Amino acid sequence: MSRTGCAEPASATLGYDYATSSAWIDPLSLERDPHCYDLCGTHAARLTVPSGWVLDDLRRSALTRIAS
Repeated sequence: MSRTGCAEPASATLGYDYATSSAWIDPLSLERDPHCYDLCGTHAARLTVPSGWVLDDLRRSALTRIAS
């Protein structure tokens, strides 16, 4: 878990790119990346990005690809 003070297990991974002012939430990554943050489901659902940034939640599209 990347969020200190949260006792819930991580279920999503947050990535970001300053150059494009974009952030995305993926299903929990199996590999550690020092440039990404693991979040529990509650914190992932509540996540907001700075004004002018775009946030893509890719967890739903990953589930759709698996189910197809």
